[in-house]
Amino acid sequence: MNCLRYPATCFIHKLGRGHRDKVQQFMAITGSSEKAAVQALKASDWHLEGAFDIFYSQPHIRTVTDSRHLEELYNRYKGKMLVVKNEGSQDPYVDMILVDGITLLCNDLQVDPQDIVMLVVSWHMKAATMCEFSRQEFIGGLQYLGIDTIEKFRDKLSYMRSELKDEQKFREIYNFAFGWAKEKGQKSLALDTAIGMWQLLFAERHWPLVDHWCQFLQVRHNKAISRDTWSQLLEFAKTVDLQLSNYDEEGAWPYLIDEFVEYLTENGIVQRHQN
Repeated sequence: MNCLRYPATCFIHKLGRGHRDKVQQFMAITGSSEKAAVQALKASDWHLEGAFDIFYSQPHIRTVTDSRHLEELYNRYKGKMLVVKNEGSQDPYVDMILVDGITLLCNDLQVDPQDIVMLVVSWHMKAATMCEFSRQEFIGGLQYLGIDTIEKFRDKLSYMRSELKDEQKFREIYNFAFGWAKEKGQKSLALDTAIGMWQLLFAERHWPLVDHWCQFLQVRHNKAISRDTWSQLLEFAKTVDLQLSNYDEEGAWPYLIDEFVEYLTENGIVQRHQN
């Protein structure tokens, strides 16, 4: 083999098996060239997740998408033309992907619509509302991810799942979920919806108190959830230990979290030992 003509290929053959496997895995998920894969992996000291971050943060090395293929994908999932009877005006959602289209998309991706990876997909698309994608959200999101076929989309899901393990990205996805899941025009998140989202999200973080939290809300609160409570609960789950020994009663926690701590101790769920 002439290494002057094929330097990247020669370099690949010189790599150890572990590094070669990572190059192949990176290429399969991102659709990148060998050269781009090696560049990103070397820059991240051969950590796959770091290499993904580098790759997707640099548009000039991302896979180029075919706009015609993107339009074909969008047209496959978007809503059908509807006309309001006797008025002739078009339904305002005619040019959007709605529940039926998202169900079809999930079938094509071979994932359950309730799979948390669909929340990550919506985060990448900057979707304003659950179960809806506008043309701009859908096509813009896929362009950013370098996706223009359903096969590339399916291959990218493993990368999107890995993002949930990144502390900063998980926080961004968690905070995104509040606005995405609430009803249009509402400032708060319906309790049933909030509970469903918490159970989905904290299943990834393995917070043992999530079921007690949800039960507490149903027994003691039974009202919609504010954005402040939503965001502060993640901080509580992340920083307060399971025995509540480092919980500061004088801290600026929302009243619901203060009441939750009382609920845990009053019901003997947690035997609190203060430092």
